[in-house]
Amino acid sequence: MVRGHGRAKKEPDTSKKIRIAFGIFMLLAAVILTRLFFLQVVSGAYYKTQSYRQQNLSQEKSPRRGNIYMRKKSGKLITLAATKDGYLAFLNNRKLKNPEEALQKLSAIIPVNRETFNKAAAKTADPYEVVAPKVERAEAEKIRALGIEGLEVAPEEWRSYPGKKLAAHVAGFVGYNGDRLEGRYGIERYFENALKGQEGFAKTSATGGFLTQLGKNLLSPPTEGYDIVLTLEPSVQAFLERILERAREQYQPTGGGAVIIEPGTGKIIAMAAFPTFDPNAYEKTEELGVFINPLVESVFEFGSVFKPLTMASGLNERVVTPETTYFDSGKLTLDGYTISNFDGKGRGRATMQEVLEQSLNTGAAFVAQKLGKENLRKYFTDFGLGEKTGVTLPGEVAGQIGNLKSRQDIEYATASFGQGISVTPLEYASATAALANGGKLMKPYLVERIVRPGREDLVTKPEVVREVVRPETAETISRMLVQVVDKALLNGQVKSKNYTMAAKTGTAQIPLENAKGYSEEYLHSFMGYAPGFDTRFLVFMYIQKPQGVRYASYSLGPYFEELMHFLLTYYEVPPDRALPAPAPTAGN
Repeated sequence: MVRGHGRAKKEPDTSKKIRIAFGIFMLLAAVILTRLFFLQVVSGAYYKTQSYRQQNLSQEKSPRRGNIYMRKKSGKLITLAATKDGYLAFLNNRKLKNPEEALQKLSAIIPVNRETFNKAAAKTADPYEVVAPKVERAEAEKIRALGIEGLEVAPEEWRSYPGKKLAAHVAGFVGYNGDRLEGRYGIERYFENALKGQEGFAKTSATGGFLTQLGKNLLSPPTEGYDIVLTLEPSVQAFLERILERAREQYQPTGGGAVIIEPGTGKIIAMAAFPTFDPNAYEKTEELGVFINPLVESVFEFGSVFKPLTMASGLNERVVTPETTYFDSGKLTLDGYTISNFDGKGRGRATMQEVLEQSLNTGAAFVAQKLGKENLRKYFTDFGLGEKTGVTLPGEVAGQIGNLKSRQDIEYATASFGQGISVTPLEYASATAALANGGKLMKPYLVERIVRPGREDLVTKPEVVREVVRPETAETISRMLVQVVDKALLNGQVKSKNYTMAAKTGTAQIPLENAKGYSEEYLHSFMGYAPGFDTRFLVFMYIQKPQGVRYASYSLGPYFEELMHFLLTYYEVPPDRALPAPAPTAGN
């Protein structure tokens, strides 16, 4: 048998073309299906939002900004900042025939600035001049019903803060930076990139081809802004702000603030300052300094509230005990400088417990001398003084404790009772929270979670920075501070029958602004936590230049008591003091 040599047959051109065409078709189908997935699933929320937005004059599209929430103790989310849908009124001057008529009829529906309206109407060739932003739907319908040619409304979005001034320094606001709207202060600024989301394609290109434009859409789909859930509890925040407002009305201080922390976690439950502002109308605030959050952006010399930190350091180094005594003459001279107690009087032989109860500057200096320069500097640094806390708020500054690098004894003596060194309110509150947390310094945090649609949420977990003092030291200093409240603070008037409370006050002279030395004006501060030995909350409050009151125990003591009572009751914290037994009932 003769075998022939086989030869491959040439594939017809038509068959090859069909296969190529089929491949192209399948590729386009895959592209279209992928695009539909992005449109309907990944970016569905974005395009739903865009359907309500203004479509004329520009095809630029931006994602919806994420919301900012607070969380009630029940778990319910309460909106602090959100994007609101509404309308704006504008003039199409190419169609407008009677500007004065339009102004009068429009003013009968919504407030309109005459000067702004006239300037807009003067641009006779302009088809789009905004005369009234943030118009609610009901008013927009009334404007449409006027039927005035050239007076029109268009969809608009704006940032809304339902709580008005509530937590304004934490929230910040969205405002113009040049010609661009963006977060300017607070959480709005710090999380600007997360909140604003990412744009897909900016504009439809007149010269770009179909494939180029399709590629832009596929490779750069828009992403909605993330939601931010804060640790602030709205009822506590509101109560704290009412307390501060009452203190402002009573003593007329130039400023003040407060923070409430969970020492065991570092969670910030409330944070407030005054003077304050309404983020909905930030443009009406005349002093730009009001926008700054002094709890993280300003430093103060707080005075005697530092004595617990000094005393805890001495206890931890075992150079003093609560029963250690020294001779108090009322004054102490070091390096040619003299420091004295607040009243200039000596107490003779005094214990460390009495140093805290009577707030003796000479006693704090005694502990500093026992510790030595290096140890005092080490402990203050370990407490986090002189460094940023790392809280997620813009503009945070670090405290100034450079005096503790000096060789002079006087610098350490004054630092021991909070003079000559300055810290932010949050920095101080975080440091003393370590005393209430078994000696462990926690990183304070304000954001509970960041909600990312389609992705895993970013959840903040409590973070231990370091152990500053031993647990037994923390218990000892807490016991000493509980005794301060029970016996000394307003002669025991703040003592609670149901709860142990630990506290220390500070009444500090305010440094001169442009010269060395101190003025005759004072800054009052108050630090306290409860329950004293299984602490749930630490409160730190301060007011600047209060009028008609000399000491912080009188100005802030009663407000602290009221605030702490509210916290313990609101969170249903069990009493840690034995309640008196009920009186026996008469037998039958």
